[in-house]
Order: sequence, then structure tokens, then C-alpha cells
Amino acid sequence: MTTSDIAYTPILPECWTRPRGFSHAVVATGTRSVRIAGQIGREPSQAHIPAGTDAGTQWKVALSNVVAVLKAAGGQPTHLVALRAYVTDIAEFNAAGAAIGAAWGATLGRHFPAMTLVQVSALIDPNAKVEIEAEAILP
Repeated sequence: MTTSDIAYTPILPECWTRPRGFSHAVVATGTRSVRIAGQIGREPSQAHIPAGTDAGTQWKVALSNVVAVLKAAGGQPTHLVALRAYVTDIAEFNAAGAAIGAAWGATLGRHFPAMTLVQVSALIDPNAKVEIEAEAILP
């Protein structure tokens, strides 16, 4: 179970195997909810994502942006209860697994909120390969 200052319980139906890197569902109790708009893999100081920036790097930046917005709202990564990630190429996402796992560990540690991953045809920045939106419950 994840250590958090909100009541956070991952849900695993009976006889299901534990998923890798996310929870099927979570039950969270807190006093405030935060919904974070989609964050792309663009550094806040940049106007656009540089052409050729790989999916693993974009995932790390997008997830770091989610955490930065959450912290600005008074939260911490352990308060995240749901992530929705949109990628432009599932095969590229899968190929970047090691970099994505390292980015996850650096930003969220061993915290695994409920998550959805969807392939889309394009994102707001023509060089964007990933966009992540999130929900958090604050104590």
C-alpha cells in the first residue's frame, strides 16, 4: 500500500493479478480535489517542444509538469488518484519503457494511481508525443 497523508487504498479485485505501474482503481478520502489539465512534454520556459525530443524525455517533462502544478495547488505526488495519458504512438511509448519507468520513479516514486493510456492522432504542439492530465485528493 502507498504511504500518503490522504486515505488512499488501491483496489485489486479478487483473483486479478496486480497491474504493473498503475492501480485498477483507488479509493481516496480527503477534503479538496484538484483536477490538473493536460500537461505536455514541454519545459515551462519553452514556447514549443524541440523537434526530435524522444517519448521518454517528453514523458518525464510532462509528469514533472503535473507534479509542479499539483505542488502549486498545495499537493504532493502521493495525493494523485488518477492519471490520463495521451500518446501519439503506442509502439514508441512501449519502446521507451525504461525511460518512462525511470521518469515515473523520479517523479512519483512507488505511487501508482489509477491510470488510462490512449493513443491519439495529434496533440496541441506538433512535436508533442505525450500529454498527461491528473486528479488528486488533498487532505
